[in-house]
Amino acid sequence: MEVQEYRKARFLISTDRSRLDLDLIHGFLTDCYWAKGIPREIVARSIENSLCFGVYDEGKQIGFARVISDCATYVYIGDVFVLESHRGKGMGKWFMECIMRHPSLQNLRRWSLVTEDARCDHPRDTWRCSMHTCTSEVCGVTHDRFFLENMK
Repeated sequence: MEVQEYRKARFLISTDRSRLDLDLIHGFLTDCYWAKGIPREIVARSIENSLCFGVYDEGKQIGFARVISDCATYVYIGDVFVLESHRGKGMGKWFMECIMRHPSLQNLRRWSLVTEDARCDHPRDTWRCSMHTCTSEVCGVTHDRFFLENMK
């Protein structure tokens, strides 16, 4: 798949895997609620088998997302993050817009993203947000899960 890049002032979003900082990605994921303690080799394998997007501020990685898709009907967006230092500036919204503009992800019927901290303010105002409360089989803790779907 051809590398796609999107620029906005000093920021770059790129699908070039050679730019990804595996240490930064693993470091973030291993501490977040959805992948706590995930082994580095699992993160590396997930990157190898996904369409990945990195966000960079003057060359330094500040965000990441993985896309899993058949590139025909369905796409799942996972492991999405922007570092705390760059949140609250519209970076996440621009990031999602760029992901949704990727040429291989056009004309798909369904987009999905599952999160515990959704604001339900995703681009194009076509995302349907529903919240479900469930109890984790792993830890027995009750969590609110937001299911965001974009149906075309």
